[in-house]
Amino acid sequence: MIAALVLVPAGAGGLALVLRSDALRRVLLVAAAFAHLGLVAAAWRTAVRGPGGGWLGLDPAGVLVLGVASVLFSVAAVYAVGYLAREALAGGEGGAGKGRAWPGREALFTACLLFFLATMTLVAVSQNLGVLWVAVEATTLASAPLIFFHRHHRSLEATWKYLLICSVGIAVALLGNFFLALATAGPGSTPGSGSLVVSRLVADAAGLHVRWLRAAFVLLLVGYGTKMGLAPLHTWLPDAHAEAPSMVSALLSGALLNCAFLGILRAYQVVSAAGETRFAGGLLVDMGLFSMALAAVFIVAQPDYKRLLAYSSVEHMGILAVGVGLGGGAVFGAMLHLVNHSLAKGMLFLVAGNLLAAYRSTATARVRGAGAVLPVTGALWVAGLLAITGTPPFGPFLSELTILKGAVDGHRPVVTGLFLLFLASAFVGMARPMLAMVQAGPPEDLQPGARDRWLSVVPPALLGLAVLALGVWLPPWLGGVLHAAARMVGGG
Repeated sequence: MIAALVLVPAGAGGLALVLRSDALRRVLLVAAAFAHLGLVAAAWRTAVRGPGGGWLGLDPAGVLVLGVASVLFSVAAVYAVGYLAREALAGGEGGAGKGRAWPGREALFTACLLFFLATMTLVAVSQNLGVLWVAVEATTLASAPLIFFHRHHRSLEATWKYLLICSVGIAVALLGNFFLALATAGPGSTPGSGSLVVSRLVADAAGLHVRWLRAAFVLLLVGYGTKMGLAPLHTWLPDAHAEAPSMVSALLSGALLNCAFLGILRAYQVVSAAGETRFAGGLLVDMGLFSMALAAVFIVAQPDYKRLLAYSSVEHMGILAVGVGLGGGAVFGAMLHLVNHSLAKGMLFLVAGNLLAAYRSTATARVRGAGAVLPVTGALWVAGLLAITGTPPFGPFLSELTILKGAVDGHRPVVTGLFLLFLASAFVGMARPMLAMVQAGPPEDLQPGARDRWLSVVPPALLGLAVLALGVWLPPWLGGVLHAAARMVGGG
């Protein structure tokens, strides 16, 4: 089962490179996405029991990240069918003079999308921290061509920044793995003689060298925090999310960032088992609050709506870090928020693609009257705003409330106050420009023929319904995995 999860998208990616028909390639993309989703559904129940002691296996946190990635990828694959068809006709996002056609563009794009899914799957199933490191680096290599899809100077700059900054981060994470290997050496044993399998590290946590362990966690937090988008290590994220095609932005924000977060969770498992929860939790809370604060500053008066959504992702990664760092019931809130944020942000980026295709601009000042020009897209845009800012009855309200309750129950008044302040600032900063985009009349130079297309509105609508449903009902099969994942990292 584990091998099939990785090999199905990887094999489909290889096949996409040799197919000569774009239509067949799009069918392959959707078929591989739903085949992968079926395999994830089959693996969901067994993952709750946890993996064995091997290098690969599914545990609750891994299957949660994998399930979210697979659902989001399946929705994005359906959206990509319409998107790529418009691109082939010189429409869509690339039809506004942003890029140029080149031979084999769709073949490479489809193959890299599938390789991206395969590498994210490998991250989720990795139980050895060395294999996980390799898998996280592979996600960078697989997704970089996706960011460069339009082949213009801004996408080139964003791709270069993404590769450079994430490579530096992954190098720091590698050093963290070295330090963790040294921490496995007891006072009388040979340094580095221990295993990097997470279950073994947790079982032997009492014998880990504390100073090496603390240093390892700091390096792993900085390294994977770079890929996760935690401030001040987030600088690649706004450019990459803004310049990539919208379904790629949805995957980067809703799936890739979770993979990096999983790397931090693996390290936190070991540190928590060794009795250093307070040390690691304090670092997570501090970095989380700083990310929320910085995101709130850049969200206010942000003139580009795709960059606005990107900075919102920085904010929500901070929320995840705060939730895990607080411990107790807040960890469950963080696990739930991982799901809610991915669904809501995936929805918003797909809707942003519809707006960009119609208005040929990512400037908020250029998009007016979307509610009249694209009524379904406009309604989804407002719903996405309410969801991502934690407005009831959408799911993020419950997950953020659970994290806030954890701060109150833990007698953390400063954290509680700052958490509320940054949430309110982000709400005000996002609501004003996003609502203005839907209201008023459309500009005179609007492209003719702009309308809602079902392949462009059904995928984000499904994500919106899912995040709305999670605000009123938590399915038992999902709740069980969320609780198991929270217990796995020391939460209540």
